[in-house]
Amino acid sequence: MPIEFSAATVHVPAADAAADLELLAPTSLHLTENRIAVIGANGSGKSTLLRLVNGLVRPSAGSVTVNGLDTAKDGPAVRRSVGFMFTDPLSQLVMPTPLEDVELSLRRQYPDRTARRAAAESWLARFGLLGLAGNSVYSLSGGERQLVALTSVLAVRPEVLVLDEPTTLLDLANTHRLRQLLGGLDQQIVFATHDLDFAAGADRLLWVDRGSIAFDGAPGPGIERYRELAGSEIWPRQES
Repeated sequence: MPIEFSAATVHVPAADAAADLELLAPTSLHLTENRIAVIGANGSGKSTLLRLVNGLVRPSAGSVTVNGLDTAKDGPAVRRSVGFMFTDPLSQLVMPTPLEDVELSLRRQYPDRTARRAAAESWLARFGLLGLAGNSVYSLSGGERQLVALTSVLAVRPEVLVLDEPTTLLDLANTHRLRQLLGGLDQQIVFATHDLDFAAGADRLLWVDRGSIAFDGAPGPGIERYRELAGSEIWPRQES
């Protein structure tokens, strides 16, 4: 599904400055690849870029479209086709248990409560989570929470999946489990990550540096250049 950035810019008012703060410089991109990784230091603009894709952030100028739908003008339709996962799953798990959370995602597809519950159980079983269906989400491990959040997003059958640093809070085993699961999905996936091994498996790499695209191309060369600059003088100013 084509994702089109046309001179998309994001700026916000700055209380202590005369001019607005620019979070993303005018950016034009045509994204059609199946797996697109976004890297960059904390505060570089990665999350802003990702949130433009499903309309969580609207461009201050320019536009972003997904399969021809404008994210600012057609927000609800875009969000039905673009699923979004936050870094911390607890920010999107709104129901007490995994079963109830997946059921909430399915309420439009299955008006009948019995059918909705059966469908939710099927989705949880698909990802090995059925045994946790009735547990409190607060009793789950970080990896289990992330998988439940992913299940709730996938249950609405989005065509695009956007993930904001999905492995940041996970240990090595759960990172591997999540990466394997994502590798088996049919959706186009755009993900931000600090895990350069994860990024290396993408079809295309975007490196965001201080609100601008510093690199756009094959992951290998972009990651190599990114590593080279890790010890340079610009790095401490970017990292937070």
